[in-house]
Amino acid sequence: MASSKSRQRALARAKTERQIARRAAAARRRRQWQAGIGGAVALTLLVLTVIWKTGGFDPAKIPAAQCSWTSIDPGDGIKDVGKPRTNDVVTNGVKTMTVALTQGTVSVKLDPSKAKCTVESFTYLAGKKFFDDTKCHRMLNNSLLQCGDPSGTGSGGPSYRFPDENNPPASVPSADPSADPSAAAGAPVLYPAGTVAMANSGVDTNGSQFFLVFKDIQLPPNYTVFGTIVGGMDVLTKIGADGTKPGADGAASNDGEPKTEVKISSLTVTDVAPQEDPTTAPSASTSAPAASSSASPAPSASSKS
Repeated sequence: MASSKSRQRALARAKTERQIARRAAAARRRRQWQAGIGGAVALTLLVLTVIWKTGGFDPAKIPAAQCSWTSIDPGDGIKDVGKPRTNDVVTNGVKTMTVALTQGTVSVKLDPSKAKCTVESFTYLAGKKFFDDTKCHRMLNNSLLQCGDPSGTGSGGPSYRFPDENNPPASVPSADPSADPSAAAGAPVLYPAGTVAMANSGVDTNGSQFFLVFKDIQLPPNYTVFGTIVGGMDVLTKIGADGTKPGADGAASNDGEPKTEVKISSLTVTDVAPQEDPTTAPSASTSAPAASSSASPAPSASSKS
């Protein structure tokens, strides 16, 4: 009898020890799980802190625009083909603009480093065939030919405008060399033969109209210079020799539509350097004319482009 009771006590003691062992193992696993969770939480918090401190939760930063295109209201002569890109604009190297006129082809070297937004705009518009089959509506003083208006009226252009770039420096009247250059902002400066510049109707109103200078001319320093004629000067000179149509009163005019119609059949811009024609030699002079020289009319005084 005593032996039986001893065995029962031993079995009960063993059972109790097993229960204690199981509870200890469960507690140990619980502590390990809690420690793992705590470590994971701590690591997550550390990672989140690093991301926060390095600006990882800030809104995506939008890069500053390299070029700005201001929309204008639609109207007569305005042709909407969208807008060029504002970033990733080409700012170096050279491009070739090829202007196929009814009288021949004119080649222009474009310099993005000096007028990146103007070159970007021309590249974009040329890609949209914006200039194709448009009329060069104006010639001034048998010195420059103005083109780029899809309406052919002098008031047309794309559905956007952009700021001036690379305008010629204003001159200081030679009679008063100590004068403030800003006081001579409207004084004429030389645009040498071979210059390609934007026509406009005021500050920062560039659109698509441009002019090709084939004979030295004096104009206010208000026009963005973005290229140089490297081929086809003879074509332009021949157009200039034909003169302009008479005015409404039948009188001769030095500012009007070319006597012989001039149209752009196509205008393209490519990313290669032009083959320069050795017979085309634009004037190297960029100095301002003497103060006594009178300024020619602005290339687009009545233009909206």
